[in-house]
Amino acid sequence: MGWDALRHWGEDAVRIERLTGGVANDVWSVRVRGQIAVGRLGRRTDVDLAWETELMQYLNGEGMHVPVPIPTTDGRLFVDSLVVMKYMEGGPPETESDWRRVADTLRELHRLTQGWPQRPGWRSSTDLLHAEAGTRINLAAMPPEGVVRCRAAWARLVGRQTCVVHGNPNSPSNVRMTADRVALIDWDESHVDVPDLDLVLPGNAAGLDDSAHEIAAQASAAWEAAVCWPDEYSFKRLGEVRAV
Repeated sequence: MGWDALRHWGEDAVRIERLTGGVANDVWSVRVRGQIAVGRLGRRTDVDLAWETELMQYLNGEGMHVPVPIPTTDGRLFVDSLVVMKYMEGGPPETESDWRRVADTLRELHRLTQGWPQRPGWRSSTDLLHAEAGTRINLAAMPPEGVVRCRAAWARLVGRQTCVVHGNPNSPSNVRMTADRVALIDWDESHVDVPDLDLVLPGNAAGLDDSAHEIAAQASAAWEAAVCWPDEYSFKRLGEVRAV
């Protein structure tokens, strides 16, 4: 059905312009019931989108600033892989102080989601010590030596408590800041994993000690290499993972 599904948000719902930033989805600003919102059309399954939209509603209810889904006229939160979400105002983090606020927001996310169930079809970094695939990751497609290095990096996370991680908060385009709030957007890579993966931020804004930062940075580089494989960025990230 594609963008024709937008009619389920009202006969006057229309697309305005394509937004940049995402690679896995077609994202547009839309007008729904007279208000500007964001529409995201992708290829996620219904169970995947149910997990994400339930998470957004929960976090919104707990006081976090997230792109909460706007229901259709009959109360559904998505239709044929289309989700319409609240538009989040603000700009990207620019200063060290901004990034420290991002770190505080991420820690609140991690606190609120301890024990959250895994996103359907996904695997955590430590799951991939034994599994070969999960959603966009297929370790069988990577060179065996690279898989060994990635798994060695993830093995250092074994035994840590897990929670929901945003998945890509170190990209300024995924943060919208104002003077009084920090909003995280683009939750397409969110899943359950070890929280330190979210805390490899510019300038070590999360204040990890040297050992914790090194472990998290290696595990994060390995994750991004695996989830993006095989493109130029993934080759670069794999090159940052220490040889065993």
